[in-house]
Amino acid sequence: MSRVSKFLSYVLRHNPGQIGIILERDGWVAVDALLAAMATSDHAIDRGELEAIVRDSDKQRFAFDATGSKIRANQGHSLKVDLGYEPHQPPDRLYHGTIAKFVDRICTSGLVKGARHHVHLSTEIGSATVVAERRGAPVILTIAAGRMFAAGHVFFVSANGVWLTDHVPPEYISFPK
Repeated sequence: MSRVSKFLSYVLRHNPGQIGIILERDGWVAVDALLAAMATSDHAIDRGELEAIVRDSDKQRFAFDATGSKIRANQGHSLKVDLGYEPHQPPDRLYHGTIAKFVDRICTSGLVKGARHHVHLSTEIGSATVVAERRGAPVILTIAAGRMFAAGHVFFVSANGVWLTDHVPPEYISFPK
């Protein structure tokens, strides 16, 4: 199921055209349309398998709408979508996991969203570590989110608890020694 979950992430966040679906403006797609399109790929699944992926995903990357008839990725899109998240006051500290080869650039430029809509931040060191470990030995950065918010930076929180912001300037980042 991990292979299918990764493919769903790719399709619902970056390239729905890969299987011939079109996301609504807010990122939703009809479950029936998604399953029909998946059936024509080498990632065919049924409704029960899709529900298991949504329910059992450790990162809770996906969500069904209130009716269960639509699905979308919770965050991480490189496509233009409006997820409708409202601004929220973050906790004083948030965390970001990265790897050593990016630290010098982060010291200079801060955390930038790149092709995605937002920079992703975690409330727990463990979550940030899991994210970073996908690319190598983790380096965990501490973000002074409370100070950023007080200075006027806007934060959102996704349906699965990931904190989102447009940019984290270097002066709000604590680097490990």
